[in-house]
Amino acid sequence: MSGHSKWSTIKRKKGAADAKRSKIFSKLSKEITIAVKQGGGSDPDYNPRLRLAIQNAKGVNMPKDNIERAVKKGDQDGANFNEVTFEGYAAHGIAVFVECLSDNNNRTVSNVRAAFNKYNGTLGTNGSLSFLFDRKGVFEFTLSEGMDMEELELELIDAGAEEIEIEDENITVYTALEDFGNLNKKFEELKIEVSSAELQRIPNDTKELSVNEAKSVLKLIEVLEDDDDVQNVFHNLEMTDELAAEME
Repeated sequence: MSGHSKWSTIKRKKGAADAKRSKIFSKLSKEITIAVKQGGGSDPDYNPRLRLAIQNAKGVNMPKDNIERAVKKGDQDGANFNEVTFEGYAAHGIAVFVECLSDNNNRTVSNVRAAFNKYNGTLGTNGSLSFLFDRKGVFEFTLSEGMDMEELELELIDAGAEEIEIEDENITVYTALEDFGNLNKKFEELKIEVSSAELQRIPNDTKELSVNEAKSVLKLIEVLEDDDDVQNVFHNLEMTDELAAEME
């Protein structure tokens, strides 16, 4: 899990001052829209998926107007987004799992296949990587002044937290898929505003490469993440300290 969480940290640090903020907003808007369509309407009090999507949008300081437009689009727009996943290997045997929301499946398949081909990867069949990743709930929040971390850890463990990582003031909490809802409710009860709450595919094991080899894999991951149809990209590349230093 260390490789994945370290990658999340790098993305958080890079993303804050990154020109890709508009891409992040676009992906979150799409998730809000599909949450309205598929999750049960535009009232977040009665639509848990929408409530979560709005929560994540607020976590990256997405403007209120953007959120409201995305909700309205879900109410009025005729566009139908489908959830599509792709599994394959990047160069040097790194497993890559891609989650998409698309209104044009042919375009999405073409773009993802082209990215894998360009960077010496290969697409596999769905289910071929299921044994390499566990679906986990992942929550991120910042430690507030006066917060008793020991007491908080006990509360979160009781609600289903499996692992709690602390890096400076940034806290990441992992839980099993079936406990995601319980833990989300616990944060609401404790009035802790999480910056991110989502289901992620966590690698059971990570693979370490040389810096040059790893950079070639990260090029594929970056190209995939830049695609408008791609929501998330998960992988089992070990993000070593050496590689992290090269990316800063």
